[in-house]
Amino acid sequence: MKVLALILAGGRVDELDVLTFYRPKSVLPFGGVYRIIDFPMSNLMNSGIETVGILSQYRPRHLISHIANGEPWDMVGRNRFAVILPPYKGREASDWYKGTADAVCQNLDFIRMYDPDLVLIISGDHIYRMDYQELIAFHLEKKADVTIGFTRLPKEGAHRFGQAEIGGRDRRGGKVTQYLEKPRKSVLDWASLTIYLFRPSVLYEALEANAPRDSHEFGKDIVPALLANCQVYGFKHSGYWGYTRSLEEYWQTNMDLLGKYPRIDPALWRVRTNLAHRNIRDRRPAVIGPSARVEDSLFYSGCTIHGTVVRSVLFPGVTVEHGAEVKDSILFFDTVVQREARIVRAIADIEACIGPVARIGHDARSPLTVVGTRSSVPEGTVLHPGVVVHPNLDASHFTKQMYDAGEVIR
Repeated sequence: MKVLALILAGGRVDELDVLTFYRPKSVLPFGGVYRIIDFPMSNLMNSGIETVGILSQYRPRHLISHIANGEPWDMVGRNRFAVILPPYKGREASDWYKGTADAVCQNLDFIRMYDPDLVLIISGDHIYRMDYQELIAFHLEKKADVTIGFTRLPKEGAHRFGQAEIGGRDRRGGKVTQYLEKPRKSVLDWASLTIYLFRPSVLYEALEANAPRDSHEFGKDIVPALLANCQVYGFKHSGYWGYTRSLEEYWQTNMDLLGKYPRIDPALWRVRTNLAHRNIRDRRPAVIGPSARVEDSLFYSGCTIHGTVVRSVLFPGVTVEHGAEVKDSILFFDTVVQREARIVRAIADIEACIGPVARIGHDARSPLTVVGTRSSVPEGTVLHPGVVVHPNLDASHFTKQMYDAGEVIR
């Protein structure tokens, strides 16, 4: 089958606060060396789906730089590609994407140009492993018009997702007998993964019918409309699935890479990334000094560690100086933790600097503290749990020595 994949990768996500001030969520650094979009891109590569359009809108520069020409995922060739599809204005005026369905609708010409047998639409900001060929085989066997990927989630968090009741006794899935988009309480068993496999004619008709309306979302608008007249099936995903919409979820999903039995294994999952982005491939090997102590952590090329690092994820180029301590934290590319500083349950964005003897966070049960990209926390400053430091702040923006929980430094 000729399958065209479309990745929804343009959103910012307000809940991630300063981490998405300058980048879409899909290229948020993850796991020490990856970007979140690497996981769906690698799933496509490992499933043999090599024609990919990436729908981008919010601050696309980082996404364009990271995807490059698709080469990191072997998507280069006569019939292989990965291209960015931003909004545009042409002879018939278009506009910014007004929702997930509108984003695809604005690119119907692109889809029709490649005349696919099936169109696979997936989210660019979820952490999971899936062989989409199993989804495709299920879809064809059931003669479905659209097949949606679902997973089981804890009841306390599932209300944020579309939910379905799936009939039949096939362990792989069955017909969707009921669907609710983000109900206030979790009432159905299966939560949507934002994975949709369409027969093209069904997709075209659904998008054209939705176009004159005010709301343009697959879960809210397209799926409920299809249930009445189409064969809608649910495919059950049983493996790990990480949702990174909030700071806590993002932090926890990173922590799932750690421990004796990590829940995420990028090597086993065959995850690839663009090693040219931020010069990962050209950095020197990590340096671990004689006074360093590293426990249950990930660190990568270009790191220099002379202090203590426990249960943390360090991206390339991070420096932890003598006497400094990093626990339960995520430090992005080229962050520096200077001598005797202490960081607990914090996220520091690219090129942040934590001054000498600074104190950030408190313990493993505290709210997360976040330091924006290229901000410098002055020597001796105390940031209690939950403080947020905006990007690009120097010492002059810090007007006191201690900041209470929940304060925002702008």
